[in-house]
This record gives sequence, C-alpha cells and structure tokens, in this order.
Amino acid sequence: MTPPAITDSHCHLDFPQFEGEVAALVERAAAAGVRRMVTICTRLRQEPQVRAIAEAHEGVFYAAGTHPMSAAEEPLATVDQVVALARHPKMVGIGETGLDYHYTAESKDVQQESLRIHIEAARRTGLPLIIHARDADEDMAQILTEEHRAGAYACVMHCFSSGADLAWAALDLGFYLSMSGIAAFPRSTELRDIFAAAPVERILVETDAPYLAPPPHRGKRNEPGYTAHTARVGADLFGMTYADFAAETEANFERLFHKAAAWAQAA
Repeated sequence: MTPPAITDSHCHLDFPQFEGEVAALVERAAAAGVRRMVTICTRLRQEPQVRAIAEAHEGVFYAAGTHPMSAAEEPLATVDQVVALARHPKMVGIGETGLDYHYTAESKDVQQESLRIHIEAARRTGLPLIIHARDADEDMAQILTEEHRAGAYACVMHCFSSGADLAWAALDLGFYLSMSGIAAFPRSTELRDIFAAAPVERILVETDAPYLAPPPHRGKRNEPGYTAHTARVGADLFGMTYADFAAETEANFERLFHKAAAWAQAA
C-alpha cells in the first residue's frame, strides 16, 4: 500500500553528512511517502551547490539565505542579491534567517539587520520567509510584528520549539509553525501542547535533517524520510488519521510554498 504523500519542508541535503548519498536519500524518502523536500542554503556563497541538488531531483526544491549563527561571519546579503537568486524556478523560499541568541548573542545586532534584509526580500518576491528562532522570543516577536505592519509577508517558523507567546504572535500574523523531530521527543510535552492549540491549517512538518531525528531514530543522523515519524505524532495531536493529517499538511505547504505547488502543476 502506497503511504500518503507528505513534504519535508526543511532539510539540508548539501551538508557533508549526506555527501554522495542524496539520490539514495531521495529514493528512501519517496518510499516513506515523502515526495517533496525543501533543501535549505544557510550561506549564500553555497547557493550554487544547493541549487544543483534541486535541479538534479524532481521533488527537491530549495531556499537560500544567511543563517543567523553565520550572520557575523558572512558578507551581509543585499535585498537585490536575494531577489535575483529567487528568480530560479525551484527557489521557493527566503532563508533560513532569524535570531539565535543561544550560541551567538554577541552578534545580535548584525543578526537583526540580516533578518530585516531577508524580510524585505520576502516582501518583494512574494516567497515565504523561513525563520530560525532560538532564545530570542521577545526580539523575534517584536521584529516580525513591526515589519509585518510595514508591509505584509508570508512566513514559517521552522523547527518551532520556542514558547507559546512567540507561537501566538506568529499565528496572529498569519504565519505557519513547522513541527520537527523535537515535537516527537518524549519530554516535549509543553511543545506538543502549543502545537495542539494551533490551527491545523497552519502546521507544516519537517526534519531539519541531518539534525533532530525523531524516535525511533533519535540520536542518529536524520534524513527526509523520517518526516513520516513526526507527522504521525502530529496526526495523534490533532486527533486525525495519518492520511488526513498528511493531506492537511500538504495543502498547507502548497498554500505557503506556492512556487513549489505551481511547479508540480506545471509538471
């Protein structure tokens, strides 16, 4: 029996953990029902390599931006630079960008500047912003809200694992929350409660592979096919069958990542 189709909305297929294995990973993912994935470029100078992966595999799309933990190490992106990259037919999102004060609080000023540049690129392109947030809930909510008032844009809070206040600030702006393997960890009760209280029409699923593998693979290398394990936890949270939850998250993904949806229709 063919498993229901789902999408891994965030993974990193260019990372060294997957070197020489991408074709096999994509094949294993498809066998698990993961027919599409978005591989994320975290340093703009690596965009050509990430783009090549998307070009080589029908179900792989990509996004590009400067990760907040790299913001102080990389040249500051320009809006025009990101907008130009977004012309590629398989570049479907802006980022990941955001704020990370857990390891890199000393660079918070440049992180915030970089975030605002990415937000403007999301506005201009109409592509969704992909946000990484860690230990920066208050500043993140403030900037996202302030910028949204200045001009609307679409957004997903990738690998959401922050507090309820940031979750509701994002949801109030019409943004999406993405479930990663963290939501499936046994001790993540509080996080699961946040997801369960959110509208199911604003939920995506992802791996963030090669990191954060859900049970039963926790502690091992994650890969896109494992999205199915997190999606089963999501189905239970929302009291839905796996097939219904998969269909809901597919509809959500296509609503937000409209360029990926258009590619599938064109194909």
